[in-house]
Amino acid sequence: MTPPRPTPSKAAAKNAPHLPAPGAAATDRQRSRDRQLLADQSLGNEVVPEVSTPLQPTAKGPRTVAVIDIGATSIRMAVAEINGAGEVRTLESFLQPVELGRDSFETRRLSRRGIERATTILKRFRRVLQEYGVTSAEDIRVVATSAVREATNRMAFIDRVYVATGLDVEPIDEAEVNRITYMGITPQLMARRETAESKSVVVEVGGGSTELLVLRGGNVLHSDSFRLGSLRLLQTLDASGVRGRRWRQLLETHIRRILVRIADTIVTDTTLHLVAIGGDIRFAAHRLLPDWDEKTLARLSTKKLEAFTADILAMGEDAVVQRFGATFVEAETLAPALLSYTLLAQHFECQHVLVSGINLRDGLLKDIESGSSWTSQFRQQIIRSALSLGRKYQVDETHARAVAELSRRLFEQLAEEHRLDARYEVLLYVAALLHEVGMYVNVRSNHKHSLYLIRHSELFGLSRQELLLVALVARYHRRASPQSNHEGYGSLGRSDRVAVAKMASLLRLAIALNDTRSGRIREIRCHREPKRLVIAVPGVDDVSLEQMAMRAHSALFHDVFGMPVLLRPGD
Repeated sequence: MTPPRPTPSKAAAKNAPHLPAPGAAATDRQRSRDRQLLADQSLGNEVVPEVSTPLQPTAKGPRTVAVIDIGATSIRMAVAEINGAGEVRTLESFLQPVELGRDSFETRRLSRRGIERATTILKRFRRVLQEYGVTSAEDIRVVATSAVREATNRMAFIDRVYVATGLDVEPIDEAEVNRITYMGITPQLMARRETAESKSVVVEVGGGSTELLVLRGGNVLHSDSFRLGSLRLLQTLDASGVRGRRWRQLLETHIRRILVRIADTIVTDTTLHLVAIGGDIRFAAHRLLPDWDEKTLARLSTKKLEAFTADILAMGEDAVVQRFGATFVEAETLAPALLSYTLLAQHFECQHVLVSGINLRDGLLKDIESGSSWTSQFRQQIIRSALSLGRKYQVDETHARAVAELSRRLFEQLAEEHRLDARYEVLLYVAALLHEVGMYVNVRSNHKHSLYLIRHSELFGLSRQELLLVALVARYHRRASPQSNHEGYGSLGRSDRVAVAKMASLLRLAIALNDTRSGRIREIRCHREPKRLVIAVPGVDDVSLEQMAMRAHSALFHDVFGMPVLLRPGD
């Protein structure tokens, strides 16, 4: 912790100019917009806000929102304004150091002291938001990453924060982090000719994990998460008791061990670009490229990064703080993170590393602006990932695609009945594509095998909870209806249970419509009569086989929606 400074009065803080840190750090801090938050004696430093000029109001009027990121080593908040055109402009950013990662990664629990410190910081964040007039839950999103997510007492942390501040903390998994990263980095990659069509490996080394995205032409080729984090590495080395040159060697050994696993997931069949994101690599980029404004990708020489990393390793934390004006939190994690990036660049023989200024908070702000809805491009990436998984398990892709399209049409035409939002359409579509993956294991009980395979697979863009819903819908494509004692289903909340039952009933109707596996039924017309649902099939005169299948598959729909189904030929 930095020694506490005298606390200025509120009026003085409001009117005082921004005071840059000594040396090169002044420029960096102005660019990065991350500053120590207003703090009392219990928290440390007080820093004067530096507020940007608000956007001019439009006909719709501006909306002030905020996002808070609870990480392993710090809690960060960004306050932004969204104008009527949907443009997001960050007004102010805050940072406060915490030690949640040290507790969680070592003992799998958050200490009472760590919880109370985080709660105190969030109380102050809450007061800042009240000054901005940001009080609605719709305008605030609070997320927590690996440190909170991995703690066995995370619910106690979430409840404590809610009681003290009214803020609802959302632990997000790797899939959500990758989704937000994808939405933020793709425009930057597509804006450059060298990265638009070639393969790019997007890497972020965080405090607890390393997130990996492999992209080409805007499409996701692979996504993964590895337990290679700068703070996690430091704890491992601290436990070993090694110091000096041996410490550097041991650090490099641990990193290379994970690098082998990372490299195994990437096919280097073409030109490859390494794109680095994260606070540590931005720190290095600002020192080595003073004119970088974070709005575009910075081109950083691997040799320069290697030399800078060697200097950081040789200096030690105190020297880094004194020379660069960094906080002790930044100085502590800088060496292992930069060494990880450097070794990655060397492994893939990249002459340059492309550095992005995109961060998690930028993505969260864009998510608020879009209403947290999935864009068409993102939905396509989920479907591409599902198709890839289906091919791995040798599904009948023609049949799977036909069923998926029929499921989509049923979902659209029966919207008034099911009342599910657009995300469930994607989940149903994915479940339809994958409902027969269990056949790879055994025809007998293949629906149960489908549940297991999907639940234990990775699908880009879907959280573990969403993946469970997909797996359950696939499990219920045949045989028994959902039961409370079934694996995975009984643990769901009511809204998710109902959603699974609704989607599974639609999937069964779609399977019946393609019972011949010929794909001859492509268009349907659904309309509700007083006591039944009628599905008409334009352009098909004989649907006798499908009618038999419909009678066998429509019972779940009848149970869920309270009406039988009649299939008719023609219009």
